Amino acid sequence: MTTRLLVIGGDAAGMSAASQVRRLAGPDEVAITVLERGGTTSYAACGIPYWIGGLVGSRDALIARRAEVFRERHAIDVRLHHEALAVDPDARTVTFRDLETGTEGSEGYDRLLIATGARASLPPVEGLTGPGVHGVRTLPEGQALLEAIGTGARRAVVIGAGYIGLEMAEALQLRGLDVTVVDLAPRPMATLDPDLGDLIAERMRAMGIGLVLGAPLEAVLRDADGRLRAVVTPAGELEADLVVLGTGARPASELASAAGIALGPAGAIAVDERQRTAVEGVWAAGDCATSMHRVSGRPVWVALGTVANKQGRIAGLDLAGVDARFPGVLGTAITKVHDLEIARTGLGSAEAVEHGFAAVASTIEAPTRAHYYPGGGPMTVRTVVERSTGRLLGAQVVGGEGAGKRIDALAMAVWSGMTVDELSQADLAYAPPFAPVWDPVLIAARRAEGERRGGGDA
Repeated sequence: MTTRLLVIGGDAAGMSAASQVRRLAGPDEVAITVLERGGTTSYAACGIPYWIGGLVGSRDALIARRAEVFRERHAIDVRLHHEALAVDPDARTVTFRDLETGTEGSEGYDRLLIATGARASLPPVEGLTGPGVHGVRTLPEGQALLEAIGTGARRAVVIGAGYIGLEMAEALQLRGLDVTVVDLAPRPMATLDPDLGDLIAERMRAMGIGLVLGAPLEAVLRDADGRLRAVVTPAGELEADLVVLGTGARPASELASAAGIALGPAGAIAVDERQRTAVEGVWAAGDCATSMHRVSGRPVWVALGTVANKQGRIAGLDLAGVDARFPGVLGTAITKVHDLEIARTGLGSAEAVEHGFAAVASTIEAPTRAHYYPGGGPMTVRTVVERSTGRLLGAQVVGGEGAGKRIDALAMAVWSGMTVDELSQADLAYAPPFAPVWDPVLIAARRAEGERRGGGDA
């Protein structure tokens, strides 16, 4: 008998899972149907800021695989513009609406994967959904913003100073707009330790990006004809031709919750290491689902494309009967604003304390290349170390070209449970165009070990 697999959500996690199942089982074994409320499958939402900034030439470049490819080559029945309305786990059905015709229907399943992703998290300010205000989570939103820029916009306000907000500040500057970033937090990149956030703020202001920090958005002002005029913060009015929302996201878990499926941190769908929910026959993966943090050992919500693709693959393997388990996350992430690179992994200083670790943080500054080789720049590395064992719990990097990807070596050290003493002797590559003879990662590890012991450099 053919098993019916129904997937809600046709982006990273959903299509990764569907593709994995199809690799292992033909259409006679598993019939796969995907309900996708948008008009595109498998696109790189993370690339939208670079498309807006002109660094990516076209919208099509962000689409990895179109729906017709899944239908024709892989026998996956992808139904675009189909919005799932309700899940009935007892009847094993999903009610949906065809957004193009307005008709509703019901689809049965033997196994269900919920991969509904995340939604923008908006402050409760009237007018944020009106003309002149733009999200950047989907391709149509990106297209609308590009068209608005093309009408002659000159002043932009970005709401949010996290990853998306910083990337959009760069993109809009590249398009020639005057940019101001507004955030309720007292500094950009609130997931970093405060002094590194202050360093980022200083560098951004030097780039000509305005910052209004520690200030909530209070109102959106419009002319009599509805045209956007300004936004209001406690610091005063900021004139704006357009507003871009970089306010972060929340799990799109409403369908699961309404169906009685348990939720976890941040309202994400609680899953085990196989991506299974507590409801028989229902899996979840991607930005709507929880992960296990490898350092704290606690469930967390991490909305990253890397995590979504990996969770989707694990869900697909498990759905196809293969013993596969998702090993967890560190929250490793990276971004940039022009030539300033920013990255983090594992736990920050406050997070380590929150999770019960007796930790010590240390900081070094070092050049990205040999001091005599042209083009290098300074970088700052912060490490967070368990005092009793020397185990690396987390790290953060802020610096010029070549700084950011140092986070990968640090992430691997955290992932594998290395001590900073072990990391200080790691055999990292060296040549003057890429690093000083003592790479900043090694210097940071050596300093951390010394400070853990109560001295200076180890």
